[in-house]
Amino acid sequence: MPIWTVHGDGKNIEPGQVVAPMERLSWGRTIGLGGQHVVSMFGATFVFPIIMGLNPQLAVMLSGFCTLFFLAVVKGRIPSYLGTSAAFVGGIAAIYAQGGSPSEVTGAIMVSGLVLAAIGVVIHFLGGSLVFKILPPVVTGAVVMLIGFNLAPVVAGTYWPQDQWVALTVMIALIVGSVVLRGFLGRVAIFLALLFGYALSWILDRISGPITSYDAGADAVTEHFRVNWDGVASAPWFGLPPFTDEAAGVVGIHAPSFSLTFIVLVLPGVIALIAENAGHVKAVAEITKTDLDPMMGRALAGDGLATALATGVGGSPTTTYAENIGVMAATRVYSTAAYAAAGVIAMLLGFSPKFGAVISATPGGVLGGITVVLYGIIGLLGAKIWKENGVDFGDPRNLMPVAAGLIIAIGDTSLEFTDTFSLSGIALGTIVVIGLYHLCRVIAPKDIPPEDPDTPSDQGEPVRTEPDPDGESGAGRLKEFA
Repeated sequence: MPIWTVHGDGKNIEPGQVVAPMERLSWGRTIGLGGQHVVSMFGATFVFPIIMGLNPQLAVMLSGFCTLFFLAVVKGRIPSYLGTSAAFVGGIAAIYAQGGSPSEVTGAIMVSGLVLAAIGVVIHFLGGSLVFKILPPVVTGAVVMLIGFNLAPVVAGTYWPQDQWVALTVMIALIVGSVVLRGFLGRVAIFLALLFGYALSWILDRISGPITSYDAGADAVTEHFRVNWDGVASAPWFGLPPFTDEAAGVVGIHAPSFSLTFIVLVLPGVIALIAENAGHVKAVAEITKTDLDPMMGRALAGDGLATALATGVGGSPTTTYAENIGVMAATRVYSTAAYAAAGVIAMLLGFSPKFGAVISATPGGVLGGITVVLYGIIGLLGAKIWKENGVDFGDPRNLMPVAAGLIIAIGDTSLEFTDTFSLSGIALGTIVVIGLYHLCRVIAPKDIPPEDPDTPSDQGEPVRTEPDPDGESGAGRLKEFA
């Protein structure tokens, strides 16, 4: 880890100046900024493990550890928090739909993390141009889009039916809050919407009593309270996250197991992580006016290894959180020391089983309202990549492969090879997009004029997916969850 130099007097930042990644303010101020970063990442980092059927307490703890690990890999030069990634949510939903277990989920993601790490090593030594030629923006945008939109049935079939009116109310609150709230509050709109939905569900339980609806835990329609804190009451204040106990229905620390079929289902998420990490590095480089291209491979390898380490003990996959760029822009503090402090704070939070039990008791209707927005955002990020790179869909070489891949993925179309192996949904759609895109490039008649190789729509790097770091509005701050 780096030894940070103190910026100025450690208390004040002069107009026009910023605190650079290798600088810091006083430790008191640095720890306070670390707390802000924890709150900014908090909503998604514990919401997505619940959606993935993993332990949120363990996810928060490991997010802190993985952030410290990432900072060590990049030599403290890239300020970033590693929170829970949503890139694998679609593949995980497919694994559970085929009868998979949490251990098979973490095993599949662990392999994907190692693949990402290997790609990072290649980029570090050979440069990123080869990867970006294989995955140009038209392909990257399509994969991100199909990952998001493939999740629509999960919302409709699992979360929304649990409490449709709470889901609708939370959805509206999240949308309004992300647009109306300014500055820091806008950046934590998801967290605030979750708190609102939690409180609303508790009030409705007191007023109207139990609800009769679909219960995801029982996988049937039952009469139950929206908020059940039985597990919270029995959980201790301090201790490690629980170990998995299948008989008791507890998912916690566990060893991964591996299935080739399930590994294939989640591998497309690696493409989304490449786009996320590349965009994050580019955005930080632009904001801090430093050349971070030599660190691109380290960033990818660091995220990949962090994902492998986290899932190796039953945790969630990780990714760099661009949401925290808003905190940096608002405070003008880009110090990686603040992220180190955030990592330590998150690890300390992870040592409270009662905290984890409160998270796990989040009502399904609340998750329904949040996921309907988040999954849509993931999908629309693909369109954002296309737009900002000027992808030309008047060119059939772009249009036709993407059209086919999207419909296959969103419709969860299946291609069976044997009785025990098939490709479907996200995995099949990704293969179709990548394979047919490059095939069309090869077989296209020579009278089709080649695209300008300098334009982003051909072989350019994936677009950065970060919002403009003005620190003013929550609008656009939700893109981090892809």
